[in-house]
Amino acid sequence: MTDLITMHGHLVDADGLNRIEEVFAQDAVHDLTDFGLGIRDLPTLREAAIALGDNQPVGHHVTNIVLSELPDGQIRVLPKGIGINADGTCGSVTYDDVVSRREQGWRITYRKVSVRKAVGVRSRADH
Repeated sequence: MTDLITMHGHLVDADGLNRIEEVFAQDAVHDLTDFGLGIRDLPTLREAAIALGDNQPVGHHVTNIVLSELPDGQIRVLPKGIGINADGTCGSVTYDDVVSRREQGWRITYRKVSVRKAVGVRSRADH
């Protein structure tokens, strides 16, 4: 299961959008509201990634993967993501995925990407 989640970064970083069905179901839903892109299906996700061009991170890394089985047999996956940009800056996201068994095997059927925001951060003077 973790191979499925980590394969996303390998495909995207290797210009493998033409193989994205190895990770996502054809009818997958992507909630990219935090990025101003709303809800996307697989074809419009591809278009958005292509449109980003050089603004697309050059490295997509996944860590802290938590798996839990849902009552209907699907798997909820909560990984953290780190994106490395060409200029060396980086950002952090949280994925909220639902993975379902399909004819082709396990595929992500739902993904919400939430931008990591600082919560409850105190300055050193507050300690």
